[in-house]
Amino acid sequence: MTFDRRYVVAMFKAGAVGCLLKNSAAEELILAVHAVADDLTYVSPSIASIFVEDAVEGKRSSSREASKDLSPREREVLQLLAEGRSSKEIGAQLDVAVSTVETHRRQIMDKLGLRTIAELTKYAIRKGLTSLE
Repeated sequence: MTFDRRYVVAMFKAGAVGCLLKNSAAEELILAVHAVADDLTYVSPSIASIFVEDAVEGKRSSSREASKDLSPREREVLQLLAEGRSSKEIGAQLDVAVSTVETHRRQIMDKLGLRTIAELTKYAIRKGLTSLE
């Protein structure tokens, strides 16, 4: 398969016990089959290294992330913004004033250190709040 962190995580949560990239060498496929046959989990080294980097970065930024936590309402507004909804549409859906939506948007951007709707959208996709579909 091609690597997308969200898919790999979802795959393992669903019960997968191994993951290889589709361009892996035949030797790696053999290693993976043997590992899984021995009741071990196998993850391609190129994928594993990204998860290790994420874990290390997560430890470094955990104190910064604590101050960036979004409220449930901010997450909801972020998701709707990332899905392309206008402030007016969001306000109508959430039964709040457009100015309230704009305030949430500014607070979200300040907390996350982002400046554009495009950056918000990319963040929402990375965090699994919305998809490309």
